[in-house]
Amino acid sequence: MSGFVEKPEPVEVPGLVHLHTGKVRELYQNAAGDLVMVASDRLSAYDWVLPTEIPDKGRVLTQLSLWWFDKLADLVPNHVISTELPEGAPADWAGRTLICKSLKMLPVECVARGYLTGSGLAEYQESRTVCGLALPEGLVDGSELPGPIFTPATKAEVGEHDENVSYEEVARQVGAETAAQLRQATLAVYGRARDIARDRGILLADTKFEFGFENDTLVLADEVLTPDSSRFWPADEWQPGRAQPSFDKQYVRDWLTSAESGWDRRSEQPPPPLPEHVVEATRAKYVEAYERLTGNTWS
Repeated sequence: MSGFVEKPEPVEVPGLVHLHTGKVRELYQNAAGDLVMVASDRLSAYDWVLPTEIPDKGRVLTQLSLWWFDKLADLVPNHVISTELPEGAPADWAGRTLICKSLKMLPVECVARGYLTGSGLAEYQESRTVCGLALPEGLVDGSELPGPIFTPATKAEVGEHDENVSYEEVARQVGAETAAQLRQATLAVYGRARDIARDRGILLADTKFEFGFENDTLVLADEVLTPDSSRFWPADEWQPGRAQPSFDKQYVRDWLTSAESGWDRRSEQPPPPLPEHVVEATRAKYVEAYERLTGNTWS
């Protein structure tokens, strides 16, 4: 089993139609047909959306995405129309809400990897490949790759795993021309973000993007380069051959699999609520990522 431990009821706002409850975001549509995307403070781990929220997480994700969209605007257009709060929306939506273009979304998680870890490492250890791409011998957890690679995945429903697929499978699903556009855009955005992050003492190990079409134009959508969609590692602590410290929810994963939590992730039981020290440490990681990347103080 997996999914929501406690699925929330969406807030009703006059003039907005609720479309979808995701792991983190609530999606609405306004009268003009635009999408209204609200980032909650929910957190998911091991395919479960946990019962405990992380204060400020949704705002951090939203504000960091906006910062990155600005840095990437010359490479690829994005879906943001406005950050104005819809009329009648609750005050808590401030800072976590985006009015976005309604795009024809592509059914691909566009993953770029510059370092070997996670599911890529697991595949490499079996076959010396990642998504069918051959890699050199001798790489270990945390190794920098000879160059960034495009390793797409299928989009999964809440409670299910994304599955890595080959580039050829993406081309079969969306067409060769679109697949080539996705690979080019993904690697271009990753390269720009990697360099910006490195200048700030952070390694961008891997990240995932979502794209859609506005007419014939490829547009970057959803969130971008946040601790939820990316692995950020402190450069001064990078040491291949082990799991790297990171600016994300790894602290939560580590606690859930510890004896202190008492939870067996292989069981069908939902995970327990997070203790306050785990919540505080996780919030601090998200805020630190925002501050180190943007140079702004979180308030």
